[in-house]
Amino acid sequence: MRLSAYPSTLLSKELPNLQYTSTADRFDETWEATLSTLLGAGRAAGADFIEFFLERVNYISCLAEDDQITSIAPRLSKGAGVRVFRGKADCYVSTNDLSFSGLKSALEKGLAILGLQLPAPNSYIPEINLEPLRDYAALKKKDNWLSECSSMREMGEVLLSANAQLKLEASHVQSRRALYFRDCQEVLVAASDGTFARDIRLTQSTGYNLLCAEGAHRSSISQRAGDTSDPGFLRLWDYKSAAAEIAQAAGQMLRADYVESGTYPIIMANEFGGVIFHEACGHLLETTQIERNTSPFSEQKGEKIAHESLTAWDEGLSSTAFGTIDMDDEGMPAQRTLLIEKGILKNFLADRAGSWRTGHPRTGSGRRQNYTFAAASRMRNTYIATGDYSVEELFASVDKGVYCKRMGGGSVGATGQFNFSVEEAYLIENGKMTKPLKGATLIGEAKEIMNKISMCSQDLALAAGFCGSISGSIYVTVGQPHIKVDSITVGGR
Repeated sequence: MRLSAYPSTLLSKELPNLQYTSTADRFDETWEATLSTLLGAGRAAGADFIEFFLERVNYISCLAEDDQITSIAPRLSKGAGVRVFRGKADCYVSTNDLSFSGLKSALEKGLAILGLQLPAPNSYIPEINLEPLRDYAALKKKDNWLSECSSMREMGEVLLSANAQLKLEASHVQSRRALYFRDCQEVLVAASDGTFARDIRLTQSTGYNLLCAEGAHRSSISQRAGDTSDPGFLRLWDYKSAAAEIAQAAGQMLRADYVESGTYPIIMANEFGGVIFHEACGHLLETTQIERNTSPFSEQKGEKIAHESLTAWDEGLSSTAFGTIDMDDEGMPAQRTLLIEKGILKNFLADRAGSWRTGHPRTGSGRRQNYTFAAASRMRNTYIATGDYSVEELFASVDKGVYCKRMGGGSVGATGQFNFSVEEAYLIENGKMTKPLKGATLIGEAKEIMNKISMCSQDLALAAGFCGSISGSIYVTVGQPHIKVDSITVGGR
């Protein structure tokens, strides 16, 4: 029989005087008594479901501009959020007070928003039996990760060396920027269904931004790498190869001709080329969109929504990928979700609330930026799967078109209309890449573009990215092999 550090039944009138001692600098089993009692109080008040999300963050970023470190920005934070459900209605309250009284106050505010209150003084508070702590941090030996990361001195030394390398590689340089950040997050989730789980996430990223100018000509090229599991990530960054690559791209684009507007077939590169699928289709498969009735795919599960050459996945399991998680922010273990199989829509991405409101099963996709946001259905590592063609076969199929080698920023409308800039592009003539082009913008609509991805190559590769939505900004992976889009509107001059 599992022993408990607190009585199995409490009276409501005892709550104001309760004091529990929990480990101050770590989320562990000592938090069970506090959270079990509060979950029981919420259920006794009439809530159908309650979830606590506790978080500690140790973050630092470092920026080198030209030959100086211009910014070092550390941030420490801690807090908790409580989500209360009554039927299909819910509310979310956050606090930075992790004491028993602070968490209890947040719970009471959440209950009040839904018209509930703690029971009368002589009412019993039931015990919520939480599962034995699922501690992914302990299981994978993550507790020492933070201490093994690069020091501030090492951050500065690496970034200055990286910028010096960029100066050697590039010409007509107007500005050089190298940046790094490290985000270490410890989380604990406890819910009235018995969920009790802990994890540590270590997310790191490095990148370059190069701006070149010659007279009236300008080019701007960026590159980013990311990792989720290696404390020594910054030490292993091959900034010399990265500098050579973006210097060459910036030089090509500096005096490139502007693309002529029109409708073309395009070849889109692997890695960050997958941002268009992420934005134009992936978001439309999240239950947050299904709930709002803003997805054109809401009623099309089991139907064809894309070309038969296209298969797509979302998962949290790829080693080191930027969107990899051992559990989501609702305590559900990570898994793989088949989104589209040979053009047929197979699954949506669902968090707990989305599952309750739409009927689609949870997929371990409940994610949030931090404790001030309620979790929502969000992507993790999302990519178009490997296809049957070689890259050479894709190019050989195009008489005249555009090769989109490096994607830039863009925007997507609520129902899938999108436009994306292309940082690096080339004209394709008779199956061969010829002259560089700049100023290209891809314009289209999700339902249309998905049916025009007719060829996928065999060189799947992933890239780090950031995704903003209803639950804040989160780390994600985008990806694909090289793909051919039969026709798309290309904006230019």
